[in-house]
Amino acid sequence: MASAAKPAPIPGTVIFDGDMAVKGYALNKMCFSFNRAENRKAFLEDEDAYCARFGLSEEQKAAVKARDTLALIEAGGNIYFLAKFVGLFGMNMQDIGAQQTGMSVADFKAKLLAARG
Repeated sequence: MASAAKPAPIPGTVIFDGDMAVKGYALNKMCFSFNRAENRKAFLEDEDAYCARFGLSEEQKAAVKARDTLALIEAGGNIYFLAKFVGLFGMNMQDIGAQQTGMSVADFKAKLLAARG
């Protein structure tokens, strides 16, 4: 059986594949931990210690500190786990979508509503 050709990436898009899953394992594990209130509290009390507890890379720690969702995606972050991280700061998936498209949140929401038709 012939394998399917890998599609060309969309410019500006980070593909979350096996390599990215390995790269982002510690980051995604940390973000998953935010399902528990005591872990959210621990992170907010001592962010550096919390990141160290999960063994984040320097790239990941810098992106966490900068609250840079796009850099977190490039550092192996899975959008579904990152939603737990941005939720700590009152953000949601629409905020992330706005960052990804370079739009304001209001413009991004309007674009979503217009696409619903």
